Amino acid sequence: MTKDELGIWGEEYACIFLKRKGFDIVERNFRFKKNEIDIIGSYNNELVIVEVKTRQTAEIGEPWRAVTKSKQKQIIKVADHYVQTNQIDMDVRFDIVSIIHNTYRTQVEHIEGAFDTLT
Repeated sequence: MTKDELGIWGEEYACIFLKRKGFDIVERNFRFKKNEIDIIGSYNNELVIVEVKTRQTAEIGEPWRAVTKSKQKQIIKVADHYVQTNQIDMDVRFDIVSIIHNTYRTQVEHIEGAFDTLT
């Protein structure tokens, strides 16, 4: 599986995972300028912006560690545009779904409110 194929697979897997947890998937791959939000969902009257990171191994670190402060700022800008454009009046939360997938296992970590807790 190429890196791009793994990324697409991971986003699909994350959607299935979130739906099983009770999330409604509102939009996928929402783009604004050069940046993108992987998944926009709703859960418990909150708009949830989800960044998905998928790797084949955690050898260089857990996938969620790739969501740097700079990446968070980009996602927040896109989310702000989405909320304003669609006149959404809901609390907004930023989550990360971190996936390790290879021939031996698929491990998923869902970090709710990730931008509040990550450094």
